[in-house]
Formats: sequence, C-alpha cells, structure tokens
Amino acid sequence: MGNPHSRGAARAALTGLAALSLVTGALIAATAPQAAAAPDAQQNRTRSVANPYSPAYGHDYRHGVVPTIQQNAKMKAWAAAQPSPHVATGPETLSYGGGTNGVGVLDGHAKVYLVFYGTQWGTQSTNGNGDLTFSGDAQGGAPVAQEMFKDIGTGNELWSADLTQWCDGPNVSAGATSCPSNASFVPYQSGGVLAGVWYDNSGSSPSAASGNQLGQEAVKAAGHFGNTTAAANRDAYYVILSPHGTNPDNYQNQYCAWHDYTGDSSLTGGAVSSPYGDLAFSNQPYNMDSGAGCGVGFVNSPGALDGWTMTLGHEWHETMSDQFPAGGWTNQQAGSSYNGQENSDECAWLSPGTAGGAAMVTMGTGTFAEQASWSNDTNSCAISHPIVGGGTGQNTVTVTNPGSQSGTVGTAVSLQISATDSASGQTLTYSATGLPAGLSISSSGLISGTPTTAGTSSVTVTAKDGTGASGSATFSWSVSGSGGGGGTITNGGFETGSLSGWSASGVTSASASAAHSGGYGAMLGSANPTTTSSIAQTFTAPAGSSKVSFWYDVTCDDTVTYDWATATLKDNTTGTSKTVLAKTCTLGSGWKQATGSLTAGHSYTLTLTNKDDNYPGDATYTYYDDVTVS
Repeated sequence: MGNPHSRGAARAALTGLAALSLVTGALIAATAPQAAAAPDAQQNRTRSVANPYSPAYGHDYRHGVVPTIQQNAKMKAWAAAQPSPHVATGPETLSYGGGTNGVGVLDGHAKVYLVFYGTQWGTQSTNGNGDLTFSGDAQGGAPVAQEMFKDIGTGNELWSADLTQWCDGPNVSAGATSCPSNASFVPYQSGGVLAGVWYDNSGSSPSAASGNQLGQEAVKAAGHFGNTTAAANRDAYYVILSPHGTNPDNYQNQYCAWHDYTGDSSLTGGAVSSPYGDLAFSNQPYNMDSGAGCGVGFVNSPGALDGWTMTLGHEWHETMSDQFPAGGWTNQQAGSSYNGQENSDECAWLSPGTAGGAAMVTMGTGTFAEQASWSNDTNSCAISHPIVGGGTGQNTVTVTNPGSQSGTVGTAVSLQISATDSASGQTLTYSATGLPAGLSISSSGLISGTPTTAGTSSVTVTAKDGTGASGSATFSWSVSGSGGGGGTITNGGFETGSLSGWSASGVTSASASAAHSGGYGAMLGSANPTTTSSIAQTFTAPAGSSKVSFWYDVTCDDTVTYDWATATLKDNTTGTSKTVLAKTCTLGSGWKQATGSLTAGHSYTLTLTNKDDNYPGDATYTYYDDVTVS
C-alpha cells in the first residue's frame, strides 16, 4: 500500500504566492513592532520569540509552530529587515537546553499514539490495511497518518536518520552544540513508531479547543492506552488530531501545527495536571481546511495531503529532538532571527527542488511528502542524512533474531534475547514493542510472563548500549487459545484486527479504539444510532478449565429500558443457558470484567450483545475485549 500522493514537482503558482507574500511582508515590516524583549502581560514575563509575525509570539507554548506559508513569508521579511548579529557558530546552529526534569530528547524507540478527537470525525470503519477510517474525513487524512508512522524507520529511509545526531544525558552540557560519544543518542527508529490509535468519540471536539484542553486530551489518551506511569510515557508522543471544521487554538490563517508537553506553565490555562508524569503531545488541526496556506499542493498536484504529512513529520521530528520544550535542542543565538526555533522550524516551507527543500520520501510501503530538518553536523537542512550517533555510529549493536515464536494462552513463557556490541565492555539494555498481552521484557533481555490473549503480533526487540548505539530484530509471535489448560476461544483479544473466529450480526468491527489491552477490541454498535448487534463463538471447555471471562465498556446515554449491553452463555451439552452480563446501561463507567462458570468437556456458545433502540441522539455502543477461558 502507499500514500495516495503521486510524485511531481511543486506548482510554480504556489512558489509565486510565497514570493508575493514575502514582498507584502517586507512592506509591512517597516512598521512592525520591535519585540525582542516585549513584556507578556498575561504571563508577566519576557516573550521568548522576538518576531512579531510568528504564531508563537505571545503564545510561548506553541513550540515548533508551523506558520502558514503566508505568515512564514512575513516572518522572513521582518527578519531580513533586522540588523545581522555576529554569531560565531552560524545563525542556525542549535544548542542543548540542559533537559527538562532530566529529559532533553526522546532517546528510546518512540511510541506514537494517534488520537482522533471528537465525534465530528464521524462513523469509524477499518480499511484493508487495518487503519481506522472515518466518514467525516473527506480528504482521507486519517489512514495516511497511520501509514506514515507505521513506515518510519522502514525501507532504509534516511529522512528520520537526521535525528540520530541529537542526544541528552548527564554527559551533555547545557549550551553544547554537538554530542560527546558517551551521550544518550536518539536511536534510528527502525520498524515503525505507531503504537496505538484511538477514536475518542465520547463527545464532540470543541469548536476551538484551547492548548490546555488539548493537553487534557493527551492525559485522557495516556489513561486509555494504559500508560499510567512516568516511565511508560518517557518514549510516548500523543498526536491530538482535531476534525474537519474545527479551529483548535485558533490556528486558521496563523499556523498549521505545534507541539508541547503537559507540564508547560505557559499553556493557555496553565500546565495540565497529569497523574502519569509529563506527556509530550501535539496539536494537529485538520489543516487541509486551510488550503495552500498549510501546504496543499506544495509538493504534488493536486497534493491534498502534502501539508498534512509534512506538518505531522515536522512536529514528530521536533518532539524527538526536544521532547519537553525547551530542554532539548533549540536555537539559542541571541539576536538571530532563528532564535527560539527548533530543527524543523529552520527548514519550514523550503520549495521542492531547492537546497533542503521538501520532497517525497519513500519508506517501506508508502511515499510521503516531508520537509527537511536542520542538521548541526552538516550545517544544512537535510531531507536525507546518514545514521550517526544514535544508530550505526562508532559502535554497532546486533540483536540475534530468535525466529518466529508460538505459545498458548495460560502457559508461561521464558525467552532470553541476546545481542552483541562491537565495542567491548558495553552494558546492553533491552526493550520491546508488540509483545503479546501478559508478556514483558526485563532490562537484561528476558521475555517472560503468561499470555492472556490469543492472536498474532509483530514483536520488535531493541538492545541499546551506553553510547546510544542500538540494534533491533523483529519477529512474529503467535498465541493459541487451546491446550495446556488455557482457553479455547479463537481470537479472543481481536488482535488479528478482525472478528475472525466469531459470527457477527448488526454493526460490528474490530477497532483500536475498543482495545482493553493490545491493539484491538470488538466494537458492537456505533456512535450513530443502530439496532441490535452481536458476536458469538462456540467452543469446548478444555480439561482443567472452570470459567470464561471478558472485559466490557458500555457507552449508553439512555436507560436500561431501551438500550443495554448483555452477554449469555449457552451450555450446548445440557441445553441450558445463563446470563453472564445482565442488561447494563452506563455512561463513562470504564472497563469492567464479567465471568461465567464452565464445566470441562462441555460445548458452549458465548454471545456478546449491544442493544440500541435506534432513537436519534442517544446511540449506544459497547466495547468487548480479552475473552479468555481458564
């Protein structure tokens, strides 16, 4: 599969528009306020952005903000009219900010979570690639965003390799412009970075969400994905995607995206209270609504999603190099027009075909319009860069691939991962993504635990040494639902991304938003009124088993008289049935578990149901997940 964009040159008309805007900005600049130290009355402090045409001027939380093309031209015109300062290392050189609570860069394997914020996204479906699609997404941005983050670090793409020069850690001094060999580097993000997708249709997205509301949505998403500790969020990044027709943080005619973190006190409304530690997040408007100003047609013709993928990539690059702004790498050149900018800011809206200009980047399965990012080591904007300190620098780490693995629900697992380092004396630290539910990996590389859910997943294990060099191996892991006293439910965790193994009726789907654990769960019903929906499966209780259990989460804005969730268990051997989940209609109660007793050797049919009376305005739907027999 691939990005629907076709390769092509930038349209001359758009370049002309940018040039016209530049001239217009130059005329305006003569009367622009001199704002190098303008006081911010609301924050009672000095603004960090000097350029009065920057969308971050007076809005310090808009880190890495992507101005519209027209606003970018005004910024450049104003900067050109200012005195040229003398900067010894070059006006675009980035410096290390010393870390925020010890964090400068995202120096592990990134976990990117896409949060589709609000019911205006419409009815959710799943396409053939396993991506969520939405009826309110006329431009098709949602699946392209998912494919892009799946593809980063695949197909030998080197657009993201620019990040491997950035670092943090106790061996990096504040103000440094390069990294020592014993720093902790950003590793090359092999194997993709998409960790989860969630459609938060619990309510509508605000017509103009504030920065604080966007941060609160990131906290809500962290809870949804189970990232409930600061350690779980150290490598996490939450992209808050607002729907078509909304104007988050009043972006229209100003900018196209920005990123920040929940602990930033300059957010509108102040820092966001997070019980899960600091969270990195971004504001990603449906910026196709802004047309050419946010990059429609910038690389291709018609290029409807050019600016969409460019701004998604822009903010991801900046989160990787400055996770909790501004503790990472930013421009600290006093008097420079680039002062306060991050790596992607310095290369924004450079025309395709020019030095450091935007281009189509080919990854493992797709091709996406992206922009370059600033590179200190080459003193240029790089759309492609060798893997350096964070990848195949002085050291090489090689992980031994253990090959495809298999297991059974309820049967304990122990697998030791091994790796070698080209440098002697290095201690390797291991991590993993995609492990089956119930399994975890220790820092020494031992994968252990007991699988709880049947299904097949793609596991990537990474070993990293003290210099930041790392290596990875990817393999499949299949968990069966039969034997060993475990359950005989097929696809009880819906991790196939489908309802395979189940018979279904009504409106049903396997959905990432319905996941209690892992990547998928079953969604019965819809955010739009429906009727009755159900899924059922017949199985035989194995020797040693005594119960069937499942998790459910009901969204029922009605009463149990009309709408409900329920589940029944029929003993086909005796011909009797019992209710294991009584009719339930709740709103916002979260995940709960239900169980039913079994007799080993008997045949059973488990039926999970969502009842909706199809009344306008109060749709009922239910998530089901982690169906197991034990």
